[in-house]
Amino acid sequence: MSYTQFKFGNLRLEKSRIKTGGTTRVKVDVTNKGTRAGDEIVQLYIRDKVSSVTRPVKELKGFKRVSLKPKETKTVILDIGKEQLAFHNIDYKYVVEPGEFDIMVGNSSRDEDLLKTTLTVN
Repeated sequence: MSYTQFKFGNLRLEKSRIKTGGTTRVKVDVTNKGTRAGDEIVQLYIRDKVSSVTRPVKELKGFKRVSLKPKETKTVILDIGKEQLAFHNIDYKYVVEPGEFDIMVGNSSRDEDLLKTTLTVN
């Protein structure tokens, strides 16, 4: 529970295209809109748009706590690499498949609370 309100904005990827072994960073600005200091948990969800096996619609792949004074804005950075993109395929191998991934960031898993962009892996 928080006694203030937060706003997420300016979602961006350091690189929107990476190779299967590559990494990138997702950045989002978080603003405390209220008059009290508070903490917010920034959550990173990823969805593989097309996969060789059935995957969840959203997977929590990272999170970070940010403390903000009233009216303060901070940029939160989360890393995306093999650990966030890989899964066990039908042959039980831990792989990153090429394709498009929805990158979603917000303070909950509800669609209306998430900002979204696309990462391409080739």
